[in-house]
Amino acid sequence: MNKSLLVGAVLGAVGVTAGGAFATYSLVKAPDAAQVLAVVPVNQQIKTPREVCKDVAVTRQAPVKDQHQIVGSVIGAVAGGLLGNQIGGGTGKKIATVAGAVGGGYAGNKVQEGMQERDTYTTTQTRCNTVNDISSKVVGYDVRYSLNGKEGKVRMDHEPGKEIAVDKQGQLILN
Repeated sequence: MNKSLLVGAVLGAVGVTAGGAFATYSLVKAPDAAQVLAVVPVNQQIKTPREVCKDVAVTRQAPVKDQHQIVGSVIGAVAGGLLGNQIGGGTGKKIATVAGAVGGGYAGNKVQEGMQERDTYTTTQTRCNTVNDISSKVVGYDVRYSLNGKEGKVRMDHEPGKEIAVDKQGQLILN
């Protein structure tokens, strides 16, 4: 065989092998970044309690000074007795006086009781209750990406931009 033919064949084989290795390396080489397809912020609702106070008018019953309504009963009995004494004569007059005194005493008792129930006063009182203010805070980002023709999802603590860096092993660099 011709020596130059042999040298050419060997050199050609070495060249093809080197070219194939270079081409294979460039095809197998991991990409530098994953393409970001979509970013959705992840929100969390935060409840912040606060106290709200307001002044309100409060009506209360005044303290009762005469719980048994003695003054009303006495005044009613005297007035009823005087009115009963104006009726009839003799024994009828005495019965009318006693009946007037008893009826007047009862009526005076009830009148004083009603007056005491309606005897009220109004004060201002501060009333407080807790309300929650609701706000929203972004706690992360759900990111959909494409890497080597495949789609994936990942949650990140910051917006990634248009690309996510990839290490030499083809793994996403998330920080």
